[in-house]
Amino acid sequence: MKKSIAAREYDNILQTYKRLPIAVDHAEGCRIYDTGGNEYLDFLGGIAVNALGHSHPKIISAVKAQIDKYMHVSNYFYQEPQIELAEALKNISGYGKVFFTNSGAESIEGTLKLVRRWGNKRKKNTILSFTGGFHGRTMGALSLMDKPHYKADMGPFLSGIKVLPYNDTDALKKNITDETAAIVIEFIQGEGGISSASEEFIKTIFELIEKYNFIVVADEIQSGVGRTGKFFSFEHFNVKPDVVTVAKGIGGGLPLGAILTLDHLSDIFESGMHGTTYGGNPVACAAGKVVIDELANGVMENAENIGQYLEYELQKLLLKFPSLISEIRGKGLMRGLLMTFDAGEIVADLIKRKVLSNAASGTVLRMVPPLIINKQDVDLFIERLDKCLKEKIS
Repeated sequence: MKKSIAAREYDNILQTYKRLPIAVDHAEGCRIYDTGGNEYLDFLGGIAVNALGHSHPKIISAVKAQIDKYMHVSNYFYQEPQIELAEALKNISGYGKVFFTNSGAESIEGTLKLVRRWGNKRKKNTILSFTGGFHGRTMGALSLMDKPHYKADMGPFLSGIKVLPYNDTDALKKNITDETAAIVIEFIQGEGGISSASEEFIKTIFELIEKYNFIVVADEIQSGVGRTGKFFSFEHFNVKPDVVTVAKGIGGGLPLGAILTLDHLSDIFESGMHGTTYGGNPVACAAGKVVIDELANGVMENAENIGQYLEYELQKLLLKFPSLISEIRGKGLMRGLLMTFDAGEIVADLIKRKVLSNAASGTVLRMVPPLIINKQDVDLFIERLDKCLKEKIS
């Protein structure tokens, strides 16, 4: 008797993922199709990865064209796809230099090395981060986080790091000293439940730079690449961090990340001090160039406009179900509904109605759909979410 795909997965793969009960056959646009022929509206977007949706024809064309040339030659060679994407990133972001990685966690790890090198030359050896933050699964990234479930029995972690309460201005002022090398922050937290930094908190951070001379690192791995209606979420605060870590949406579905620095940090790494075998893979960079071009060609504007429409429709649900929904969070197409119960229950109910989403921080329903969704997609999502919520109170 042939085993089910779930049984085969259990037999052969370490059980670190809580899989959704769906075996994917193919995906296109904002829809995923399972092996039984069922169609699902995708409001998960590969966890904020599929910025242009699934199987975007321009990405497929660019990837195929690059594969016909070469797939990997190593970073010992000059490669046009890398340089083209770096130029596009500089143009859209205003940053000075780019280092390509394979993932968000790798972008964080490289940034920690950069910060340490900058700080050690100035006798600054403390890095500050914040509760609720999520920066990856590697040891350096975990060291920046306070999430016990992700860290249990995995220490000791990196020294010289303090995790402070998010949005606590008083704690911030008490802990910043002349030894502070950097602050690492998500301006809008993803895994932290789509929680946003307050204007006062961000203003205080940047005011303290003049006195204490430290680096601000923006983790834009989930909130960047047009997700909030601006290329980076920190742009909503009218500030400019020194370093930005990027991944997820930048590759359009392929593994790709980046570290972006302002010019004053562009010479911290000397030749050979940092590197990666696969970082800046030409196939992934070819896909990334399409993403940046499409963002500038109306997709980022769509994320802002449809994000506003989604918020408007979510507000209606909040008024309709005040006993179930406490708060609407986020910007653009990075949205969260703070529920009065375990959001995983709604995720499961939505799957039954052929809609994909997920829960963050336990009680937050997270919505990070492709940035190409339209009003009809939002209407369908709201209609099915409405039915799920009605069942909760019936």
